[in-house]
Amino acid sequence: MGRIATAAIVSLWVIPVSVLVNRIVPDTYMDEIFHIPQAQKYCNGDFMSWDPMITTPPGLYYLSLVHVAALLPSKYVLQLASSFPEACSTAVLRSVNGVLAVLCSIIVYEIITHLRPALDDRKATLFAAVLALYPVHWFFTFLYYTDVASLTAVLAMYLACLKKKYLFSALLGAMAVVIRQTNIIWMLFVACSGVIDITMAHQKDSVEVDDSKASNKGTNLSALNTSVNVSSNLKRRKSRGNSKANQHIFYPSNASSASPTLGLLHEIQAIVLSSWRIKWELLVSFSPFFFVLLAFVAFLLWNGSVVLGAKEAHAVSPHFAQIMYFSIVSTLFAAPLHFTIGHALDLFQSFWKNRLLGFLLLFLASIASLLSVHFFSIAHPYLLADNRHYTFYLWRKIIIFHWSMKYLLVPFYVYSWFSIFRLLGKTRMRIWTLVYFFATSAVLIPAPLIEFRYYTIPFYFFILHTSINDSRSWLLIGILYTVLNAFTMTMFLFRPFHWDHEPGVQRFIW
Repeated sequence: MGRIATAAIVSLWVIPVSVLVNRIVPDTYMDEIFHIPQAQKYCNGDFMSWDPMITTPPGLYYLSLVHVAALLPSKYVLQLASSFPEACSTAVLRSVNGVLAVLCSIIVYEIITHLRPALDDRKATLFAAVLALYPVHWFFTFLYYTDVASLTAVLAMYLACLKKKYLFSALLGAMAVVIRQTNIIWMLFVACSGVIDITMAHQKDSVEVDDSKASNKGTNLSALNTSVNVSSNLKRRKSRGNSKANQHIFYPSNASSASPTLGLLHEIQAIVLSSWRIKWELLVSFSPFFFVLLAFVAFLLWNGSVVLGAKEAHAVSPHFAQIMYFSIVSTLFAAPLHFTIGHALDLFQSFWKNRLLGFLLLFLASIASLLSVHFFSIAHPYLLADNRHYTFYLWRKIIIFHWSMKYLLVPFYVYSWFSIFRLLGKTRMRIWTLVYFFATSAVLIPAPLIEFRYYTIPFYFFILHTSINDSRSWLLIGILYTVLNAFTMTMFLFRPFHWDHEPGVQRFIW
């Protein structure tokens, strides 16, 4: 019932808002002027033409063909010329993302219930519905962009990996890469997450067997190797549900919590040793991911770049400040989780327990942030020239309002990242959090343009692994999202404006 309820709730706003958007903005807008004509060429059977301004692969267009065929099977199969305008109109192509948004909400619900099987079904439905309202994801549900399809494919890949369907997960990963090529990073992240889960599950099983043998012989368990300490503590958790609750959510061990660095080293040692023991199982299970990676490398060699078109405007750049922007945007979009007295005290206490190491990490993070915003803060020409995006105003009114502003924001960046780490550390192992940080950095740092859309997938991976069960916090987040969505959609639909240098109606957009 949870899946049906989630889909029904999301459909309640997807359908009417889609109708409203298509009625007020029937013509293509922004990047749609590239995507929709390209999709229409595919609908017309022309697979050889390609707009050089399109940077992403044609995955969304293939999904659109499936969508159109499902809507008008007889006309599409017969390829009636008269069916083309209605089959591949702007409204029909936009509806692809509406369908995918509903599907994505179901996938989010499945991930939540899989990671937290003891969670009440109503709460899981509430959480999934709130995440479907995430403002950037919600807004692009009603336009023909690649973002909704990209998020849906990545999360579907992750869900399949959680359910140990690795071949299917790799196939979904290939589809995600064909939709947006940077998803190769998230495919590798999902594979690493799967490896961590398998190795720690095997480590836990072996420790339980050793514990049983040792207890029968009356031996002292404290003589076990320290490489087993991390996983031996896993069995001490009290399950709130069935045994499945312990398969994918790992809490740090009590022994290692006194020293984060030592705990991370123990986790790495445990995973390396356990991985070597089951290397053939891992090789067989995750080989499909390797073949997708090889195909992507072949694509890079053939294309000469990550992006397909407009390569000059999307050249890879060392934009380290990008991960700073992501941290603060993500914490603001989940403000009721980060900016509370209880959470701030919890974060402070975690530092105070290991004062020397904690303040050393704080110092290093602050220095790295200052260097990032000073030397690696990029103002892309698109950012400076296009006043249709909210990032244009944030950049001008906040970041470069005064020369000191970008430095004054550093404490907020640092707090945001440590807050994210703290929340993830309550449900995931330190090595998983480290891999997540590397994956997020690998996706964001090379991107020279500041775009809220780039933050959607890492934000979802973060929020799905928080341990917040408080419905009040989620309701506050839902209210925050609803207000933002109402504002941005009102600005988009009812506050158009005109440029002096270019004809046509302009609208505000994320």
